[in-house]
Amino acid sequence: MRVTQALSQSLLHRISRRAPLLAAAVCVALATSGCATRSALGEKLSDAKHESAPVAADGAQTTTITKFQKFMWFFSPYRPDIQQGNFVSEEMLAQLKVGMTRDQVRFIFGTSLASDIFHADRWDYPFRLAKGSGEITTSRVTVFFKDGKVDRFEGGNLPTEKEYIARIAGPAPVIKQDAPAAK
Repeated sequence: MRVTQALSQSLLHRISRRAPLLAAAVCVALATSGCATRSALGEKLSDAKHESAPVAADGAQTTTITKFQKFMWFFSPYRPDIQQGNFVSEEMLAQLKVGMTRDQVRFIFGTSLASDIFHADRWDYPFRLAKGSGEITTSRVTVFFKDGKVDRFEGGNLPTEKEYIARIAGPAPVIKQDAPAAK
């Protein structure tokens, strides 16, 4: 009785030669795609470019990703959008006036997430939005109190509420209105 192989010798030889090349290509793609990045959110500050100069008290900064990173994001795992801190909009900051009480500030901005016992007369409102695509938006508003009233505040150049919603959900769709029919 004669037993024959299911695959021919030449086909087995070709597969065994190409398997290491295919494995190496997969490893290189995974290594460059961001699966083994150093940060938890997959963003490397050295690879990112800033739309605005990173000044701590100057309001909101957005860090975008390069075209190469956008392409390589296809190979990386799913990353959800992560929002941390208190979002303070331009409209909210316009409501803040010198001389307001702590309760009035808390009503407008919410409870400060970064207040410490060493700076009791200072409330910080940090905010960070890390999109799954790698885009990061940060802002910081600091309110200083003197005798229980607002003495001064720092932070400007903040996004409006409409811009923030567009950043989260994408731009609003344009609705076409048909002209009313003539009677």
